[in-house]
Amino acid sequence: MTRSSVQGEDTDEGVADAPEREEAVRGDGDNGVEDTRSNTKDDSGSTEGEPEGPRPRRRRRVLRWTAVVLAVVLAGTAGAGYLYYEHLNDNIKQDVLNLGDSKVAAPRPNAAGQTPLNILVIGSDARDSEENQQLGGARETFGSTPLADVQMLVHLSADRSNMSVVSMPRDTLLEIPKCTDPDDGEVYPASEGRVMTNQSLGHGGPGCTVATWQELTGIHIDHFVMVDFAGVVSMADAVGGVPVCVDANIHSRDAGGHGSGLKLAKGTHPVKGEQALQWLRTRYGFEDGSDLARAKAQHMYLNSMVRVLRENATLSSPNKLRRLAEEATAALTVDPGLDSVKKLYDLSNELREVKPERITMTTMPNRYVGARVEPTEDAEQLFRLVREDIALDGKDAKKKPDAEPGPPADPAASDDEIAVQVRNGTRTDDLGTAPGRANTVTGLLVDRGFTKAVADPSVLPSEDRTVVRYPSADLEGDARRVAKSLGIPASSVKRSTDVSGVTLVVGADWREGTAYKVPESDDSTPESAEALNGADDSACMHVNPAFTWS
Repeated sequence: MTRSSVQGEDTDEGVADAPEREEAVRGDGDNGVEDTRSNTKDDSGSTEGEPEGPRPRRRRRVLRWTAVVLAVVLAGTAGAGYLYYEHLNDNIKQDVLNLGDSKVAAPRPNAAGQTPLNILVIGSDARDSEENQQLGGARETFGSTPLADVQMLVHLSADRSNMSVVSMPRDTLLEIPKCTDPDDGEVYPASEGRVMTNQSLGHGGPGCTVATWQELTGIHIDHFVMVDFAGVVSMADAVGGVPVCVDANIHSRDAGGHGSGLKLAKGTHPVKGEQALQWLRTRYGFEDGSDLARAKAQHMYLNSMVRVLRENATLSSPNKLRRLAEEATAALTVDPGLDSVKKLYDLSNELREVKPERITMTTMPNRYVGARVEPTEDAEQLFRLVREDIALDGKDAKKKPDAEPGPPADPAASDDEIAVQVRNGTRTDDLGTAPGRANTVTGLLVDRGFTKAVADPSVLPSEDRTVVRYPSADLEGDARRVAKSLGIPASSVKRSTDVSGVTLVVGADWREGTAYKVPESDDSTPESAEALNGADDSACMHVNPAFTWS
């Protein structure tokens, strides 16, 4: 497993390239390889990484796309793996699920005893085979530290009625937690400040990308699927092509030779093989030339492929199924929970229960920070909807109240024996910390018999909602008792390794007064998430006029 401990933000992607990787290459076309290491715009509106004057081009790494493999899983074609069960099992590589120290508790079952399922799909840009090099690699990048350049969280609802997909732009700035490589025990310290999210894969493997997502979103991740680049072309061929649409003629190639090489006439066309790969890689030519536009194109492709796989009778051919299964399994690295064809098949059966019209594709709401992006308040809203298993399409039936949790393993102590730390987390992006809230709520607890409650002024977190956290099962009963005494719902009692004892964080929903009122939730999907419905076959990518032809 290759590694990187570089965490700076001053290089093209926050990772210093080795000198040999910066070799200037002149010529035409660069073998169709697009500069994919820069995906946003600078303050002037130009795309970072574009040539300035006569500056020579660099060969850069190409993304290994996840869309095709994810669509294969979504459509249930992993069932073809039974043809050569043991052989296909041997194809599948596995790695540890979570390399971080902190864990996020799994969601509680709903009233019917069902729980949601969250799968992180990762696309690595590493090239460690001759085949991958030929499909868009440069010799100097062979064996280099991989980057998690594609990251999509797939959320399957507890009742299996709907599915949500959240893409995170690869240059999102965030903090990567401490991760430990499971192979050799090497410890990668937490990043010093914010770095690009795609660096997480180089900190011990995909389990660090999982840990990074959990730290940012608070969403418990059950599985990951990381895809290899080499099988994408063959898999696209196996399904007979995927319809895509452009609103004008497009040729993804600029005067300097940058671009995927995609060339399509205006309208809808089935793409397969290398042309499908070009579609998934195209940045130059779609909308503003950023990776955000590329993510939108991936969503369109993925939605279309799911429809094809559901409807296309040609996949009843055993030979085509066999080929698709071979390519898909050879391309995958998964966590131990998905390390066999049987497990993937069972997962695909769950996923395929969802009709395309109940699949919602989104991009994490973000704003530019120089040439990078960061999550916005709308991103937290999107994460909350996923955490609380609220459908992003707004079509949820009225849910039954969550089942009341059973009795804790260790009952609550008497109120006067429960130690509680109270923190003021009322600060928001728009409002400063409401003064005195920790002291006020501590006084309420003391008046109600919790004489060991103390205010902790040393920590000023930021929480949208008031929450009671506890670190271990033996304190769950105490935490529930504290919450109940203040009218805080059981859903706001969370197990967390971030605290050492029962800790009440007064959130922005309780900035004043002595009576806690459960806030009414806005459960709508933010417009900035650019939601795309899985059944929408009318979507069409907008072509940048600078990349059109006649």
